[in-house]
Amino acid sequence: MTQKDCLMVLSGGMDSVTMLHEFHERIALAVTFDYGSNHGAREMKMAQLHCQRLGIPHKVISLPFIHEMFHSSLLEGADAIPEGHYADENMHSTVVPFRNGIMLAVCAGLAEDSGLAHVMLANHAGDHSIYPDCRPEFVEAMSKAVQSGTYTKTDVWAPYTLLTKADIARRGAAMGIDYAETWSCYKGGDVHCGRCGTCVERREALAEAGVKDTTVYEE
Repeated sequence: MTQKDCLMVLSGGMDSVTMLHEFHERIALAVTFDYGSNHGAREMKMAQLHCQRLGIPHKVISLPFIHEMFHSSLLEGADAIPEGHYADENMHSTVVPFRNGIMLAVCAGLAEDSGLAHVMLANHAGDHSIYPDCRPEFVEAMSKAVQSGTYTKTDVWAPYTLLTKADIARRGAAMGIDYAETWSCYKGGDVHCGRCGTCVERREALAEAGVKDTTVYEE
């Protein structure tokens, strides 16, 4: 039997849901953070769906101070979200300061408390230009810090760091994942807007991967 030695940060988006399915036999617990983002409720619904389907315990942890004290268009309502390509300069407004660092620190404590060897994060190569806390050097440094600060010598394991979103989509499609059962849109409406950076990236990745896009968009 495969050892369940991982705790995973699960957003409910394409990348983390794919990772959840790929490594489900090793994941002892998935954690979703509620930090007051526009799209948080949509993401949490998808995270819960896939954890239930795979029989993986799931916790939602609230971090209200992020919404109360930090500045980001992700926290300011749908109208604040810029539209256009993910690589555009205006997408920097979607950065939530040190978000992954905060989440990984919480998860490191949970993993140590549970005796788990790894905290998993589903960052990927497409995140690197915008989000400093998704880059390889951050993951490496955070992993060393967590190992140094835990009796369990827990590390941060981010196996998708150098993959593109299209690479991830191919993996998910091979496992039979329906990406309509994931959430990307930063505006957090009833359906994906189809115009914000994450929607554009989602569409491009699925098209590049040759995966049918079953997502419902506003346009």
